[in-house]
Amino acid sequence: MEIINVLIIDRSEIFRAGICQKLSLQRDFKLLDCDPNHDLFKIIESRYIRIVLLDIDNPISNGLDLARKIIRHYPNTGVIVLSPYFNDDELFEAIKIGAIAYTDKSVSTEDLVTIIKRASRGEYVINDLLMTRPLVAERVLKQFQEIATMGYVTDKVVAPLTQREIQILGYIANGNTNKEIAHILGISDQTIKNHVSAILRKLNANDRAHAVAMAMQHHWISVDDEAGQLSIY
Repeated sequence: MEIINVLIIDRSEIFRAGICQKLSLQRDFKLLDCDPNHDLFKIIESRYIRIVLLDIDNPISNGLDLARKIIRHYPNTGVIVLSPYFNDDELFEAIKIGAIAYTDKSVSTEDLVTIIKRASRGEYVINDLLMTRPLVAERVLKQFQEIATMGYVTDKVVAPLTQREIQILGYIANGNTNKEIAHILGISDQTIKNHVSAILRKLNANDRAHAVAMAMQHHWISVDDEAGQLSIY
């Protein structure tokens, strides 16, 4: 049985304790919790954290910035954004920073367990929400196109991508999960994760969304608007 290390980050000790209690029956979860003011990077690195449950409340901008930093420094750690009030604007921001999932705090234990397990397998659960919220999907695609055409993305590339890395970015931009890409290419999920880490490093990209936008600008990949294929990862 593979153990999934889950870190719960929230200002409220009571909330963290409640989440730990709700998830404690999952034998394959190893739960840790901490206040967002603690040395999170040290915990993530030393405990091999696979999933982070992160509260973005009060103020939201600080929570999103923290999520962005975690995703940038630890691309193999999936960040699940927890919000007190689910709304499309926050969903859009969560997608932009590269969160693997977004849900409100009223989520049921059963649904949260499902989200964590899917995320730990390399699935980007946040993509499901794009299917039910076409206006958000339209905003994301429009931003990609604007970034690519208006020169917002820097031309500076630290190192050239290999053909395999460009191929993987293409699959990512067109809605494939890590697991699906691994199956298509006949390689392991971990190899895909390693390629994604290398892509972010070489492009000096903040996150996967940034990498996709850069690839679009350089005409390495494209997103198929008519087919409705759209993904951040």
